[in-house]
Amino acid sequence: MVNISLIPAFQDNYIWLLTNNNQAVVVDPGQAAPVEQVLAERELTLTSILITHHHHDHTGGVEALLANWPHAKVYAPANKPLPALGAIAVNDGDKVTLPELGMEFEVMAVPGHTLDHIAYIEPNGVAGEPLLFCGDTLFSGGCGRLFEGTPEQMHRSLTRFAALPDNTRVYCAHEYTQSNLAFCHAVEPNNAELQKYLQKVAKLRQQGIPTVPSSIGQEKAINVFLRTHLDSVRASTEAHAGAELDEYIKVFAALRRWKDDF
Repeated sequence: MVNISLIPAFQDNYIWLLTNNNQAVVVDPGQAAPVEQVLAERELTLTSILITHHHHDHTGGVEALLANWPHAKVYAPANKPLPALGAIAVNDGDKVTLPELGMEFEVMAVPGHTLDHIAYIEPNGVAGEPLLFCGDTLFSGGCGRLFEGTPEQMHRSLTRFAALPDNTRVYCAHEYTQSNLAFCHAVEPNNAELQKYLQKVAKLRQQGIPTVPSSIGQEKAINVFLRTHLDSVRASTEAHAGAELDEYIKVFAALRRWKDDF
């Protein structure tokens, strides 16, 4: 049975750790030291590294990890290869087979936050729940800033995520949930599911407990960036923008600008 846990890094990053027996796979190791500490404590062998995009807080620990684990394979976006690290370049639709976990991940191109951003999806998952490692494209209650991509690209990427099964577990790379939900509440103050989730998240954070993973079903119920097709979200965004927004993509673009300044 594959076990999935998180390794905190920096101020609010999460490095995801997947283990089976004594073999380990990490996702987006921005720092090497906390990963090495967990590997040593649990007597694990690092076999593979999955990278979602090129930002340093997701890649900064790769070189140091490879120095200690030279046989570990690195998978990274094809259009932004990691220099001198021998990364295996993967594109939209490619498969990443990890025999150490007994899993095969599907690669999905999800530009928006960056142009090279990809996600890794395991349809069979764990205990019947598919897995989604989405980096900085989707957060619980939010989505990534548009550093390189366009609103059209990000909206398309999020729409692809929304089409995944509702029980898909969402493993994002940051603990942004509480602040994201404050924005969602400003947009949809009458969303009952959101109000319940706000209370749940507040209790978790008071105890220092991570709020992720989430699920696609949960996000579709509370995350305004997956709800731009709803009249409630459009009306609120129009009121804030002071303009008519007659297309979903216009709603999304105005919503993202609102969040940037929130």
